[in-house]
Amino acid sequence: MASAEETLHAALDAAAGDTTLSFAGDGTEIRLDRLAEQSRATARALAAIGVRAGDRVGLLFGSEPDFLRVLLAVSRLGACACPLPLPTTGRDGYPARLRGIVETAGIRDVLVSNRMRRSKTIATALHGLRVLSADGLDSGGDTRDLEVSCDDLAIVQFTSGSTARPKGVRLSHANVLAGLRAIRSGVDLGPADRVAMWLPLFHDMGLFGTLTALLAGAHTTVWSPASFVKDPAGWLRAFADGRHTVCPLPNFGYDYLRQAVPADEVAGYDMSRWRVALNGAEPVAEDSVRSFVEHFAPAGFRPAAMFPVYGLAEATLAVTFPPLGRGPRTDWVHRSRLTDESLAVPVDSSSPAARGVVALGGPVDGIELRIADEHGVVAERERVVGEVQVRGPSVTPGYLGDGHQPFTADGWLRTGDLGYLAGGDLHITGRSKEMIIVRGANYYPEDIEGAVRADPGVHRRRCVAFADHDADGQERVTLVAETVTADEDERAGLAQRLRDKVVAVTGLDRLLVTLVGPHAIPRTSSGKVQRLAARGRFT
Repeated sequence: MASAEETLHAALDAAAGDTTLSFAGDGTEIRLDRLAEQSRATARALAAIGVRAGDRVGLLFGSEPDFLRVLLAVSRLGACACPLPLPTTGRDGYPARLRGIVETAGIRDVLVSNRMRRSKTIATALHGLRVLSADGLDSGGDTRDLEVSCDDLAIVQFTSGSTARPKGVRLSHANVLAGLRAIRSGVDLGPADRVAMWLPLFHDMGLFGTLTALLAGAHTTVWSPASFVKDPAGWLRAFADGRHTVCPLPNFGYDYLRQAVPADEVAGYDMSRWRVALNGAEPVAEDSVRSFVEHFAPAGFRPAAMFPVYGLAEATLAVTFPPLGRGPRTDWVHRSRLTDESLAVPVDSSSPAARGVVALGGPVDGIELRIADEHGVVAERERVVGEVQVRGPSVTPGYLGDGHQPFTADGWLRTGDLGYLAGGDLHITGRSKEMIIVRGANYYPEDIEGAVRADPGVHRRRCVAFADHDADGQERVTLVAETVTADEDERAGLAQRLRDKVVAVTGLDRLLVTLVGPHAIPRTSSGKVQRLAARGRFT
């Protein structure tokens, strides 16, 4: 049998004890040892119907205990769990996307909850596959003698697809456990903590965050993503009243909370127990961090709790963490020198040329990090902007299939993210594929979006910028912003105001501003803007 250091299921078995997992939607609470016991019965049932070591098995569940029960059962068989995304409002082409994932992974069996099985959209996407309800999987043969290696695939995590079609990230048991250990040590997570999670369990931050909490013996409460998005203030009340201490949110989640709780009601929330407020899964915005910290200070939220991080599905989530208790730091750099010279030159924060870049800490345990230019030359000094490259025990051996693999010749993972090191901290400036070039000048879309995001006419700070061409084929930038404004004169004024703000900040005059309704801009499951999808939709 594998030891607790070798496989995911054995590690969770060893950690079981009296750790509890609560699901806020229906009030379900289950102990980890009971969940482990149930997963053994499920593994026997799966073995009895022909699921074997090496199979890739799809998991299609909401935020419910069955997801984790089935994940562990698949692990016990030496098979590989493939968490599948759920349909979301406004997401085009879901059946085709899901079918593409299933075909890429070579999935024959998909385990689903009863609710998912009743969905016509899902039934269409999974036609021709063996679709099994998790409810009936509670008996079968014996799995006690199965041998599972630490090098066997445990999970294929599909990326959220912010820049391209989602890729299947292969993660072995060894990769996953190394990643979970790095997260646990990075935030000093233990039994005294109470972890809150509303990100979907099929998403890397939701999945690996929850598994880390269980391994650490921390009580964990899981909400559905909809419960947070529909009522951020209600979620925050439950979070505070539940005495939770740790929670990961994407940057937009902090914006939602700030917008949902009026200033005169903030003091009615007790946020003093919030020990670690991880901020990741999408670019961390300086103004979001600053505004949240200031807004919730009367509730007892401490700046030292804000914890901006950098991570990747390809690295089992965690890549860089700041020191615990340090609080957020911002590096103010010259915007045009950042784009034109690939140098992060410090300037005063009051300078019109200043861009604030949030510090994301240093590499977590086991991870090495470097910066390299477009020719692969590794930066030998700080403040040189280039591609972020990483390696370590939690890093994937590659994507599914025989296509492009994201590694340098000497074995470093190419992330596609642009950034620089300063003072031992990583600072992310953008994505290499998303850099905008107009008339030979470079622009980060984050700078364009940052110029207008806080405008009161922009719905929930939702906007996206991308390269485009006008009717004459000339280069320009299109800025798409969501708004609830309906009056035509007011919309025209808003569009002009946004254009003026972009010109004032960046000097860019080749700009088209397009206003759309709420929820029109495509986003990933974690809320990250899908720039390439937006370009396809609005041009």
